Amino acid sequence: MTDLHVELAGVTLKNPIVVASGTYGFGREYGQFYDLSKLGAICVKGLTLQRREGNPPPRIAETPAGILNSVGLQNPGVDEFIAKELPFLRQYDVKVIVNISGNTPEEYGQMCEKLSEAGVDLIEVNISCPNVKAGGLAYGTRPELAAEVTAVAKAHATAPVMVKLSPNVTDIVTIAKAVEDAGADALSLINTLLGMRIDLRTRRPVLKNNMGGLSGPAVFPVAVRMVYQVRQATRLPILGMGGVASGRDAAELMMAGADAVAVGTACFADAYAPVRTRDELARYLEENDLNARELTNTVRPW
Repeated sequence: MTDLHVELAGVTLKNPIVVASGTYGFGREYGQFYDLSKLGAICVKGLTLQRREGNPPPRIAETPAGILNSVGLQNPGVDEFIAKELPFLRQYDVKVIVNISGNTPEEYGQMCEKLSEAGVDLIEVNISCPNVKAGGLAYGTRPELAAEVTAVAKAHATAPVMVKLSPNVTDIVTIAKAVEDAGADALSLINTLLGMRIDLRTRRPVLKNNMGGLSGPAVFPVAVRMVYQVRQATRLPILGMGGVASGRDAAELMMAGADAVAVGTACFADAYAPVRTRDELARYLEENDLNARELTNTVRPW
């Protein structure tokens, strides 16, 4: 049988398939379709320090080969997650990754302390959030801001810290190297690309918030390019994502440099997409006499 085990920031996953934050909730709905233990890890819906209701609708819209979303981090807050959702997830043999967002470095630090004490396996730090102290500028757009929040997260976490990079920058490699130097244990990329659609009938944006994050197959080539670039510039393990919908997609992103791969938007159209992706990847590895770890970073440039 093909060996699917991989390592991500010192955490052993039974297979490279993770489900991406924001697309899988806390696993309860998908758990009605299959055993969540089939996955390598579950990255839960993004959490904030306090409960958030999110943005007003309409906040999700279909686009060619993807979706736009402006959900606005609706979530129950970190304390309620620890009390009600984490015990549910611990029923399964699956690693738990928790995505966090904050408006200040101090908020990130508080959440890292709480989640580390609760025993989560890995913390994913979303740096696409606005820094209120920097006039709303997103942490992920400036190396110094990305490094600041990474350092604070690391200082307050005992669980490994993985930083999620934004693609909405001129040079993602500069950001990646900044968070590596600040102590990050791993990187995840890419987050959504900023996009917009207009309703021709009303002449208004289709999203109430005007713009939103584009995800799905349309962004896959961007994800492959950015994972490849970051892999060439950093030694950190990478969780790759962005439009993955099949085992072939997963294999391609791993060849580009990802150690593990997250399936996100595909889950909305096919609840079984992560499990199917795992099985398709396993067949590809078996046909090519490889294990999962041997596939990472094997692209051969011209």
